[in-house]
Amino acid sequence: MQVILAKHGGFCSGVRKAVNTALSLDPENAYVLGEIIHNPTVVKALCDKGLKTVDALEEVPDGGTVVFRSHGVPKDYYSVCSERGIKVIDCTCGFVKRTQSIVEEQSALGKKIIIIGEAEHPEVVGLLGWCRDGAEVVSDPDEDFGKFKGFDVCVVCQTTFSAQKFEKIIKNIQKVCEKTVAVFKTICYTTIERQNEVEELAKRCDAIAVVGGLNSSNTNKLYELASKYCKNVFRLSDAESDEIAKIKNFKLLGIVSGASTPDEQTREVLSKMAENTEVKATNPTMDDVVAKIDNESKFRRGQTVTATISQATAEGLQILLPFSKKEVALSKDELDCEEYNVADYVAKIGEPIELLVVELKPTLKLSQKMIKVLQEEEALGAEIEGGKEFTVVCSGYNKGGLVGQFGTYSVFVPAKEIRPGFVKDLSKYEGKTLRLRAIEIKKGGQKREIIASQRVILQEERDARDAVRLEREKEFFENIHAGDIVEGKVERATSFGAFISVFGFDCLAHISDLSWTGAASVTDVLEMGKTYRFVVLKIDSETKKVSLGYKQLQPQPWDLAEGKYNAGDIVHGKVVRIVPFGAFVEVEKGIDGLVHVSQITHERIETPATVLNVGDEVDAKIIAVDTEARKMNLSIKALLPEGEKKKHGEDEGEESAPKKGGRAPRRYANDDEISNWSEGSIGGTSIGDLLANAKKNK
Repeated sequence: MQVILAKHGGFCSGVRKAVNTALSLDPENAYVLGEIIHNPTVVKALCDKGLKTVDALEEVPDGGTVVFRSHGVPKDYYSVCSERGIKVIDCTCGFVKRTQSIVEEQSALGKKIIIIGEAEHPEVVGLLGWCRDGAEVVSDPDEDFGKFKGFDVCVVCQTTFSAQKFEKIIKNIQKVCEKTVAVFKTICYTTIERQNEVEELAKRCDAIAVVGGLNSSNTNKLYELASKYCKNVFRLSDAESDEIAKIKNFKLLGIVSGASTPDEQTREVLSKMAENTEVKATNPTMDDVVAKIDNESKFRRGQTVTATISQATAEGLQILLPFSKKEVALSKDELDCEEYNVADYVAKIGEPIELLVVELKPTLKLSQKMIKVLQEEEALGAEIEGGKEFTVVCSGYNKGGLVGQFGTYSVFVPAKEIRPGFVKDLSKYEGKTLRLRAIEIKKGGQKREIIASQRVILQEERDARDAVRLEREKEFFENIHAGDIVEGKVERATSFGAFISVFGFDCLAHISDLSWTGAASVTDVLEMGKTYRFVVLKIDSETKKVSLGYKQLQPQPWDLAEGKYNAGDIVHGKVVRIVPFGAFVEVEKGIDGLVHVSQITHERIETPATVLNVGDEVDAKIIAVDTEARKMNLSIKALLPEGEKKKHGEDEGEESAPKKGGRAPRRYANDDEISNWSEGSIGGTSIGDLLANAKKNK
């Protein structure tokens, strides 16, 4: 005989969670509402542990603990438990919870709810308790669906229902319903996978053995489906089933099991088959199938199991695992005790002990002390699952992202979740501490993994900063006006000006607005990091730019000239500009005086350039000064002896060279030239005033 074991068999994730949770509970004052699963073997194991099964919530005493199985319960059960102080251990399957949410939401919208399933099934009974105005339950494709005509219909399905029947019923409903029909295919994907695999095996095998409790709905559906495609289908509730003897003569046997069938039960059935000498001799693969279930399907790494102490020796304990008659060694180093004492554990023989599956290969390794570590980690894990930030040191990277370790969890940070934007070089994060938030936590199976993101934290912080900045920016522009006097701190200097922080907002003081006398660099006027007063010159709310002025709050040189410069004073200055009617001498930065051409020398000269050059330093006498008009008239010749024959600035002993063609008569600006100079100022002196003076001299 050749045996094919279905890949999709045994406990589904929802059932496994419910059973493991129930087995791990302290049985004191703890109850399971309804059979945890439709499997007598598992129910008996819970009963032996001391956990009580009740049929109604009223049987659970106030202040007790109740387990809601994977089928789910009506919504009001939660509020009843809350009122009575009953602690709820909710093991409702995730697929069932999704269906509950759908019917609750859709019924609230006024939709007519149709549940495709078995009316007496616990899951369907529970779903009815989530519908606002009740629901219709249908299970037969040939029912009269005319009663739904004229309604907006929402259709959901029992998670373990036949996928084929579901499709037929949907087609028949859509034929008669004129209004919208919202269809939610809520059959569990593991149910669909099992049904598809059973159909395939039934078509190719001589016989099919369906292992599982006789009252299990999903197991019975596998039996019905297999019977459509195979003539020889056997229902095996356990290893003592009489049907096992009928199977040995088939050449190709397919073995399937329901979602409520523990792997141990399937293993025991196969072991019973292998006991038949004729089968063993003709089918050496039977032992391989049994070993596969025993080694691969029985436990998961990280799983918590409740075993029984059977022996105590100097090396440790021998324990019996649930649904097994085989003893397993437990090293004393893995016990949660300060000091191992054999006598203490001899007294505990027959008592239950909770253990953690640490390793599966090469041999099964269990630990009691790791439970405490796991519990502490799970408490922290619950906070992390709730969104709490945690840190991990990056231990390496792969093509997809960064990796690390958080307790017994491996951590993976996808490349796109490292930070906002693209990360080209992952190696630079190796050894760095990452600030993370969990995206997904995988606790099932042999691998405990946290998929996490650092990007969401950094993005949230960036968004928060941006929001604060925008709020401050809005407040800033609502409360600042041109002409306001503000205090600002010099933050940065550039070639074109200084950036000033005013209430945390960057404003620009252009270099031309720092000093009346001009500045070569910002640091000639302002000191970095120091606070000064500025005047707001211009505001552009659209471009978010503010221009400031510093010099506008400082006195101009002419404002300080009164009393400092008086007629008759001798000053020293530098020639900064030469025009046809005279020369401008810089007395100090920002104050220029005009030396008219007639006041340069006692001799008549054609142009000031004949005697003076830009950059020459000269002494001159103030003839007149008007600080309000910002004018100063100077005379160089007033300091020269009368009748001086030497050209001003020549060395002693040198004779003046005669001009070619003789001495030119004194020349004054003509009207055309005056009109060309009629606008602006030179050296701080109005050109208009200069021209008026030139005309007067003319």
